[in-house]
Amino acid sequence: MKVLLSIKPEFAEKIFEGTKRFEFRKSIYRSKDVRTVVVYVTQPVGQIIGEFDVEEILCETPDELWALTSDFSGISKHFFDEYFSGRTRSFALAVGDVRRYDRPLDPSDLIENFTPPQSYMYVNDELGRPSTGQLSLAV
Repeated sequence: MKVLLSIKPEFAEKIFEGTKRFEFRKSIYRSKDVRTVVVYVTQPVGQIIGEFDVEEILCETPDELWALTSDFSGISKHFFDEYFSGRTRSFALAVGDVRRYDRPLDPSDLIENFTPPQSYMYVNDELGRPSTGQLSLAV
């Protein structure tokens, strides 16, 4: 199973360049079957540009998470602190192998009535990688 995440353009680029090896989240999906993140880049891009494998999910206090991830966070400490302000738990997806698609995909062509997810959206790719054109909402 895959999950689609909305990621800002500057952070998505850093993930595919390899300089951002952690994707931070205030909350995390519940399914233990998710192994791959499909990357929807928010506006002004508004397209699905690739995917990455999740090596592990870290759940720590913000201070502990920063200590573990800061070298490859791809963000500033100030941005991190503002993002997790007031939180006692914070999450990071450790980015594994990345696959940038040859051509970006318009999510509206793949998912009926597509609305970018605020946190995440489960997606299903029944034919397995790399047939991402087969993405559909998971049942």
